[in-house]
Amino acid sequence: MWHILGMSVIVAGLTFLVSSYIDSKNNKIKEAEPAAYACNYNIKRLEGYKFIKPIMFVDGECESESLQPIKNKLTGIIEQYKKNNGVINASVYLRSNREWIDINENEAYEPGSLFKVPVMMAILKMSEENPGFLNKLVAYTKVFDINKHVMYSAKSIQLGHNYTIKELLEYMIRYSDNNATALLETYMKPEILQKMFADIGLEVPNMYAQHYYFKASQYSLFMRSIYNANYLSPKDSEYAAELLSECEFKDGIAQGLPEGVRLIHKFGEAGNVDQIQLHESAIVYVDGKTYLLTVMTKGNDTKALSSLIGEISREVYNDRKGA
Repeated sequence: MWHILGMSVIVAGLTFLVSSYIDSKNNKIKEAEPAAYACNYNIKRLEGYKFIKPIMFVDGECESESLQPIKNKLTGIIEQYKKNNGVINASVYLRSNREWIDINENEAYEPGSLFKVPVMMAILKMSEENPGFLNKLVAYTKVFDINKHVMYSAKSIQLGHNYTIKELLEYMIRYSDNNATALLETYMKPEILQKMFADIGLEVPNMYAQHYYFKASQYSLFMRSIYNANYLSPKDSEYAAELLSECEFKDGIAQGLPEGVRLIHKFGEAGNVDQIQLHESAIVYVDGKTYLLTVMTKGNDTKALSSLIGEISREVYNDRKGA
């Protein structure tokens, strides 16, 4: 009996000593670790359903600490272009693996042809509600008073020809054709576009207003929605991304990437003779990973703005390639 009690005391003592040692080591480890970086998350859900609330976006409120070095580098590049190349301002939104940074986040820009992406999404949403809509044949019978001067232009639809809605989408996104866009907009229901803005969480556009403005992070929601297939069906999201992968603009983000790197992207020109704006938003595919980059710029020289976007793209690619 006393032998058993003696052994129990010894075991209990050893257990206490081992536990104390482990606790001591753990405390030292905890003390050596930096305090956790607390950050809340906001969840945006799609409303309008009776029983479900699909998740649209999950966003941390805090910028990523790990992306601060590339943020500092990009900020420096922008400042150099402002000093030496006539750039007035530029904003950058970068998102990678749910981490993000936002440079000059409060600056707003006219989207120009970037607005063609939400138009495409509205048309595709209409086709989901009306099967066969993309095959509808329409005639291009009058010249539209577009009143836009663009530096970058490619193929355009031809007066007197007939086109399907799907063909007009291809001209609008692949070649950024303003005539195809104007013709598509005559068949687009404004309420579909306005509901999409509300669903995504943006200010609903006044269809009769002359101007609409985006911040870089706000515009990025459209590219994120296509990539996540959380607004359009997976089939239509894939089709939208395929069209964006065929965008012929090469004087922005693409010029900062090695040959063969895949991306889906759209550019936009805006402004006037006193202030030129050039923007681009892209999802870049690198070694099985992706990142979203939106660059919006203002200045007085299109070539300088193009060069700035390309240099930002190059720095981000090199940073993400090594991540």
